[in-house]
Amino acid sequence: MKLYVARHGQTRWNSQNRVLGRTDIPLNETGIEQARGLAEKVASLGIDVIISSPLRRARQTADIVGDALGLNVLADDRLIEFDFGAFEGASRDDAEYQRLKRQFCSKYENGESVLAVAARVYPFLDEISVKYRDKTVLLVCHNAMMRVINAYFTAPDNDEFFDFAVENCEIMFYET
Repeated sequence: MKLYVARHGQTRWNSQNRVLGRTDIPLNETGIEQARGLAEKVASLGIDVIISSPLRRARQTADIVGDALGLNVLADDRLIEFDFGAFEGASRDDAEYQRLKRQFCSKYENGESVLAVAARVYPFLDEISVKYRDKTVLLVCHNAMMRVINAYFTAPDNDEFFDFAVENCEIMFYET
């Protein structure tokens, strides 16, 4: 399987450098333009299947790409962004958020841990690598989710894992 993984387009909270996990807000105008640009970037990649997080910002991005490619978008709850709990909407520069972000086992207050996210995402990746073995798949999801997906394929050390970040509508490629 050829796997492309893209982050959704920009939202108002992204532009304000706020933690955005499960809050379901739409793309802003910049994000819509970024999604159109993503559609142009992937047009020649032979995408067969698009799977998106169910959150509106990812789904809007995936739908723009799907419309451009003539493909329906599948949604999968396992691609939903981290639950950042009490830090939802906080500044991404918040010291306690940054400290907890580096703890694999620690849950964000009223949220989830990196290990919990990996426990739902890794089986999903195993499943699609079998189901779409000879296909080219595009996943549209979230920055923190892409960090976990990247770890599945690259086995980074702790610092590399937590330093990993992608811009809105940035795309990564993996092959199984």
